[in-house]
Amino acid sequence: MTTSTDRKVVLVTGASSGIGEATAKLLAERGHHVVLGARRTGRLEELAEEIRATGGSTEHHPLDVTDAEQVRAFVDAAHSRHGRVDVMVNNAGVMPLSKLEALRLDEWNRMIDVNVRGVLHGIAAALPLMQAQRRGQFVNVASIGAHQVSPTAAVYCATKYAVWAISEGLRQEVGGDIRVTTVCPGVTESELAESISDPVGREEMRTFRNVAIPASAIGTAIAFAIDQPAEVDVSEIIVRPTASQA
Repeated sequence: MTTSTDRKVVLVTGASSGIGEATAKLLAERGHHVVLGARRTGRLEELAEEIRATGGSTEHHPLDVTDAEQVRAFVDAAHSRHGRVDVMVNNAGVMPLSKLEALRLDEWNRMIDVNVRGVLHGIAAALPLMQAQRRGQFVNVASIGAHQVSPTAAVYCATKYAVWAISEGLRQEVGGDIRVTTVCPGVTESELAESISDPVGREEMRTFRNVAIPASAIGTAIAFAIDQPAEVDVSEIIVRPTASQA
């Protein structure tokens, strides 16, 4: 259990389901204060109630990561209330897979807006505060797709490689005060597949899902990186199913 001196204020985007929800629950269980952000406020309220019912500390705010001002308000509200922002978990993401020849431009742009701009908005909002307090940590959720590309996933993988590249550049730029961790999940149980409207992409994901790991496994990896001593920066974690060849 985290002691009062180790307790951190952790902001989690995309917290209403999947990896974000699992991470928030685990961090609250370990004694951290979690600030939940997502578009589905009803789901956030249910999660916050569940966390408090088990003795955890939390608050929640509506959040669309594609809106830079909303992200800034989300981060500023946490900072105003607690006087610090210790960890920013940029987790929100979408994955509407399809072959490029399907020409689903709206879905491509949505992935770029959420998966890439959403992370940049989180960095833009929290980085100045962390620099001022001379400590902090970004945990950016990428994907195994940042390291390998598969059919129907070209644009998704491109966005997740962008997250990896942005994270690595940030790590090199911030020096010794701020830690940067990239988490790359393999196929994981989540609602991401529900955003796949293309039948080919949907069938491919159904095959991948046969060996999916629980979202809690990614939450455990994130908690591991957060709970390291200040002088230890876990730069990247790849978590995949044992049975997966991808």
